[in-house]
Amino acid sequence: MGSAALRWRELLEARAIPAEILAAAPQDPHRHDPDRFLPPAVPEDTPSRRTALALLGEQGGTVLDVGCGGGVAGLALVPKVTHLTGADHADDMLAVFERACTERGVAHRTVLGPWPDIAPQAGVADVVVSHHVGYNTVELGPFVAALGAAARRGVVIELHAEHPGGWMDPLWAHFYALHRPPPATAEDALAVLEEIGIHPQVQRWSRPRTPRDPEEEVRFSLRRLCLPAERRAEVAEVVLGLGPRHRDLLTLSWSG
Repeated sequence: MGSAALRWRELLEARAIPAEILAAAPQDPHRHDPDRFLPPAVPEDTPSRRTALALLGEQGGTVLDVGCGGGVAGLALVPKVTHLTGADHADDMLAVFERACTERGVAHRTVLGPWPDIAPQAGVADVVVSHHVGYNTVELGPFVAALGAAARRGVVIELHAEHPGGWMDPLWAHFYALHRPPPATAEDALAVLEEIGIHPQVQRWSRPRTPRDPEEEVRFSLRRLCLPAERRAEVAEVVLGLGPRHRDLLTLSWSG
């Protein structure tokens, strides 16, 4: 393992929830509400979407969406996508993905399990997309290498400029006196890619700030902080007192 990959692993592992807090959690802090990942009726026009559409070209083609969630990344490419494969480790996310594809009349299939273990079942596609999965991936090098191996034309990755959990650091300090180490950044991820011989095109951009649902913010924070519902009012007070989150993102792409 190279030095960049080792640093990436150490940065992510250092931000794991301590075992004693995890053991007392009333619900799994790593699970997400699948309905939060429903694709919008009109896809957001982002650099990631435009890059993937350019790779598909006028003729369109097949797409593999790794860590697909509800299918936001892959379904944003309709009608250019001729067949969409969704790969995810969570079966409830794949259920949302299947429903969204069916509603839009998109030919599709799903593959359940962790990437890159399921790469053989997922097969190859013209374009491979993977949005907001990198910071959940300790072994980033093999993950990304398998994305490239599955792509005929190219790969498009989208990730935050900084670990998306960084905004919660003040909450961990408030409720547990737990001071988190510095978060991993996209620069750390890029160093891992360079180390394995991938030199992507990099587009840096910012998503427009939109109002957040306060109730959803509190529900998410309660779960992630491993706190019981009885702490809801206290969590709400602290969460709503935080400033706006950063919305800086990167689109990384390279030819297959």
